[in-house]
Amino acid sequence: MKIAVITGFPGQDACYLADFLLNKGYRVVGMIKRYTDPSWGNLNYFNLLDRELFLETGDVTDVGSLFDIVEKWQPDEFYNLAAQSYVGGSWRLAHVTSAVDAIGPLNCLEAIRRIKKTCKFYQAGTSEMFGNSHDGGWQRETTNMQPRSPYGVAKLYGYHITRNMRESYDMFACSGILFNHESPIRGIEFVTRKITYGVAKIAKGHSNRIHLGNLDSKRDWGFAGDYVEAMWMMLQAEQPKDYVCATGKCYSVRDVCKTAFTYAGITDWEDYIKINKDFVRPAELDYLRGDSAKIQEELGWKPKVDFQQLIHMMVDEDMKRLP
Repeated sequence: MKIAVITGFPGQDACYLADFLLNKGYRVVGMIKRYTDPSWGNLNYFNLLDRELFLETGDVTDVGSLFDIVEKWQPDEFYNLAAQSYVGGSWRLAHVTSAVDAIGPLNCLEAIRRIKKTCKFYQAGTSEMFGNSHDGGWQRETTNMQPRSPYGVAKLYGYHITRNMRESYDMFACSGILFNHESPIRGIEFVTRKITYGVAKIAKGHSNRIHLGNLDSKRDWGFAGDYVEAMWMMLQAEQPKDYVCATGKCYSVRDVCKTAFTYAGITDWEDYIKINKDFVRPAELDYLRGDSAKIQEELGWKPKVDFQQLIHMMVDEDMKRLP
């Protein structure tokens, strides 16, 4: 039985990955920060507390806790999904974002290198590392990276330190450059879930407005369940490599609104949107569209859930949550 450590509980990706690995027969160890009143909603979504999931208290900014967990469990695979991942908040929380998203991966790699160097390591990269750089309208592994937020800058350090440790110490360490991926348990502060939850509230008569920023910002949105499979596939490969994971299709925030409202039977959706300048970023990233040809050709991964299916799924779940 393989043992996998996953940081970042109880976040969306950590819970989706834990469910995926448990279904494959792994023993899964989830690292969770010490909270006064932790939210178990994402864990309950997959009934993870009733399955063979072992939770360990730790923090990627506390290297001692990482050493303890790696020494105790001797994992075969280590997935670093811990992050301050709210891009909009990374300007106000720039120091925290840097500590978690940049130094955090270094701490994980150091613990693995010193205690169990054969453990395979996955680092959660992000399309935000590209900024507005592109190659003919696409972002791929060879595209120049010029991040436009403290979050993107910190993640870029994590990406480079993972590559450097791989090349310096012959470690199996790789990064997934994942484009936006969503699900029914996406954090409510993220724009897709903010919209689908807002639509559900409006449809149920609990609200009459959704406050948003730039409706013309375009992203490559996929399903988190598809993307955690890509993470696992990267660690099953013969050689550690970095891969872009994306759908190859681009939609605007306006498209998300229209799709969600229309699915809920609301056609005059623009009447329910309030533009709030507080949600406009200091440095905007206008367009992200990923080219995942490399991982599709080399590992056989491809996204299964399309944009419309994703938004419909999220609206359905948010409708169920409200009376």
